[in-house]
Amino acid sequence: MEVTELLVVLLLFTLLALLIVALAAQGRRRWNEESGDPQDEQKTNGVFFHKSQAHRKQKQRYHKEKPHQHIFVHALLAAALKGHSGNVSSMDFSNNGKYLTTCADDRTIHIWSTKDFLHREHRSLRVNVKLDHATLVRFSPDCRALITWLANGDTIRVFKMKKKDDGNSSFQPMDDDFPKRHKAPVINIGIAETGKFIMSVSNDTTIIIWTLKGEVLSIINTNQMNNTYAVISPCSRFVGSCGFTPDAKVWEVCFNKNGQFREVTRAFELKGHTAGIHSLAFSSDSCRMATVSKDGTWKLWATDVEYKLQQDPYVLLTGTHGEAASTPCVLALSADAQVLALASGNNIRLYNTKRGEEEESFEKVHEDRVAEMTFDTTGRFLASCGDRVVKVFHNTTGQRAIVEKVQGLLKRGPTETTRQRLNQQLAQAQATLRSLGAVKV
Repeated sequence: MEVTELLVVLLLFTLLALLIVALAAQGRRRWNEESGDPQDEQKTNGVFFHKSQAHRKQKQRYHKEKPHQHIFVHALLAAALKGHSGNVSSMDFSNNGKYLTTCADDRTIHIWSTKDFLHREHRSLRVNVKLDHATLVRFSPDCRALITWLANGDTIRVFKMKKKDDGNSSFQPMDDDFPKRHKAPVINIGIAETGKFIMSVSNDTTIIIWTLKGEVLSIINTNQMNNTYAVISPCSRFVGSCGFTPDAKVWEVCFNKNGQFREVTRAFELKGHTAGIHSLAFSSDSCRMATVSKDGTWKLWATDVEYKLQQDPYVLLTGTHGEAASTPCVLALSADAQVLALASGNNIRLYNTKRGEEEESFEKVHEDRVAEMTFDTTGRFLASCGDRVVKVFHNTTGQRAIVEKVQGLLKRGPTETTRQRLNQQLAQAQATLRSLGAVKV
């Protein structure tokens, strides 16, 4: 009986000891969490952190930060096209005004529908550029092909539209790229509206005229020290170029009656600037040209002249853009030549070409400098690129120009049919301005 009682007492003492040890351990852990035990601490960048805190900091260190998102807000911003993961370097509106194509260093080309610009969703058709990326992109006149310049390949690649089995369309590269002929970086490409030739210009003094199959028709030496830009006129007759010299040069690409290439001849020059020219553009009818120069001025020119009869183009208006004197400048001219857009750095300014006045200003539009700008064929929109997001603006300056022009035509006493048509145009332009809150008193 005594042995049994002794065992019971020992058992009770053992349980009591275990309970005391458990309570002591729990208290120790709680004290460590509240006060921080040196054994449970880890030194990071000269500062002590608890193990759990140090582990979280280490995870944060290896966490890939999201790229900075540039924020731009403006009442006249019609759309912000987000689809590229890299910086957009070039874009082009189709001749029918239905599409905008863009290319970026993410190895993709996107084709956007302009009818979606005013909607919340902006869908696009994606074209992949394998093992390279396009720095320049242009629509063919029939919108069934894309002409691109490849960054690493240093050549032109053409993508043609093909129908899939499900009825949808895709753009696939041609079997062969154009041969490499330029010895300096290419700064622009274009295709004639007639579809007869392709143009490429590099920043030395070279312009190359190609067939659509990549055969060289002519190599032009501009003798301008270095080229800053060149573009094909919408009438497909001319190629305008500018560079280090203060005169812009215009060349005629000649074909015979059978459509066979004949030669490239010097047509005329635009003389009037006192310093090198940054860029130039044609109006849709090729009767007007615009230039912007390092002398801090821009000029609108009348180019509908008989140059073969020794008629020279002449200046219609000169405006000032002081930023052009110290900063490279990008230029875009609306189809009707009523609006001139100039971009220096990441700022854009819109000028009325009748009076030369600055009417709109968009500051810090992109994270980087503006790479390209272009008006759509209807003149409703101006698009710009300079980072991953393409910005599309309402062209209110163009709408005001329409109002001013139509009001002037109505004062001339047109016929009743013409008056009705003009009143309709006037009402539409005024309604657009009111809806955008852009009516100026």
